[in-house]
Amino acid sequence: MQNVKYLLKTDVTLQMQIEVKRHTLQIPTKLYRIGELVRYTPFSRQTIHNYTIMGLIREVQWTEGGHRLYDESVFERLSKIMELKKTKTLWEIRRILNKEEPAGEITKRN
Repeated sequence: MQNVKYLLKTDVTLQMQIEVKRHTLQIPTKLYRIGELVRYTPFSRQTIHNYTIMGLIREVQWTEGGHRLYDESVFERLSKIMELKKTKTLWEIRRILNKEEPAGEITKRN
């Protein structure tokens, strides 16, 4: 009886391996809360919030509790903002960053 169970288990495992080979698995995107952005960048919670409100960065989702979630692209955007802040105002930076976005992204956000 134990051999039968083992054979059945082996067949199921083999079937699962075949299914995985036929389909490409997608790794879910890591999403970050504001606190994590604060931890990994030199920006304060208030600055992250202000940049979001101003449209310099944007959240990609919200939690059920109403917290903003950002994807990994926010780190590149924050790096650009840091560099541009050396010579530009925040409103100039917003114009520059909006020009770099595809037209559909700007429309979705506004």
